[in-house]
Amino acid sequence: MTMIHGEVATGFEPVWEAFEANFAQHGDVGASVCLYQDGQPVVDLWGGVADPETGRPWTKDTLQLVYSATKGATATAVHMLVERGQLDLDAPVAKYWPEFAAGGKADIPVRWLLSHQAGLVALDEPVPLAEALAWHPMVAALAAQRPQWTPGTTHGYHGRTWGWLVGEVIRRVSGRSPGRFFADEIAGPLGLDFFIGLPADDRDRVSRMVYQPPKVDLTAVPPEELPEDLRELVAAWRDPNSLSNRAFAVTDPTEIDFNSAEVQAAELPSSNGIGTARSLARMYAAVIGEVDGVRLLRPETVAAATEEQASGTDQVMVLPSRFGSGYMLPVADNPMTGPKAFGHTGRGGSLGFADPERGIAFGYAMNNIISGSDDVRAMTLVEAVRRFLV
Repeated sequence: MTMIHGEVATGFEPVWEAFEANFAQHGDVGASVCLYQDGQPVVDLWGGVADPETGRPWTKDTLQLVYSATKGATATAVHMLVERGQLDLDAPVAKYWPEFAAGGKADIPVRWLLSHQAGLVALDEPVPLAEALAWHPMVAALAAQRPQWTPGTTHGYHGRTWGWLVGEVIRRVSGRSPGRFFADEIAGPLGLDFFIGLPADDRDRVSRMVYQPPKVDLTAVPPEELPEDLRELVAAWRDPNSLSNRAFAVTDPTEIDFNSAEVQAAELPSSNGIGTARSLARMYAAVIGEVDGVRLLRPETVAAATEEQASGTDQVMVLPSRFGSGYMLPVADNPMTGPKAFGHTGRGGSLGFADPERGIAFGYAMNNIISGSDDVRAMTLVEAVRRFLV
């Protein structure tokens, strides 16, 4: 049995039990989970192995790359600029980034970048990975790119491009890179152990990710044997020219080694945030309330940021999705803790969110990347929280 470390407040013991069960039954290798209630930590747990190759244990300060859960941190930075009057989400992106007007994009508002409605999920010509990590060549390619659909008419998850698109707006408006802005304005004041662009001195604290393939490769199943509700999705996976595949093929090579030092040191505001579950939860707690004297956003800013902007079948994920301005909103497969909750998932299982109605902020980070519906770990933890809140 995996040894679990940390503490839980009275009444939250079911979260400890669910976390322990994730190791025993659901595939966790190394992981951490944290929960804040009304600005105070009530769950802070960790356990397992940070590096299966060496046996290095997961400690209180182990850092984990959380993939797209990073988008919640980046969205928070955007709304801080909005609250300060430096950024108008309904203004054209080109107001702040003139080169973006090319390719028929002069009228796209900033809000459509945040809510995945801009149609810039893919590139006609992928950018060499080393150049993409250097930032400016990818930004230039996106500025020149024509949208894949008429902007504003539908939405599709900008899994990779979102970070460069939104991050460049942050850079143009603030004069700082998105990772620098996050460090100065969010991580610093809150004392977060979370980075968008990992400092070299912290490299040895990062866990090593392992990847668990799905139990069943649906692309190998004859179409007539698939459940009807999965046929369109699997057909998209099989088609190399589908948006589902092209959205994650914007670099050359397509595959990005997120365990590599080069990738972790770069700023990828959509997908390479590295930190602790404790920091994710603490950040979201400060979005919806005061934490040790720090509050990131006013209630009215949070309400505007989480107003639904896009919903329905996602053109990339080919599944139902809902977005506010940068944050994911609850859906059947990810209900969080209530209808007013908001946050963001990350590839393979990570999750951060807040629920202003219940005063809850949650973070979960792990190094075993499990694909698709095989993964129930985050939802098992959230369900344990939900039982306490009933």
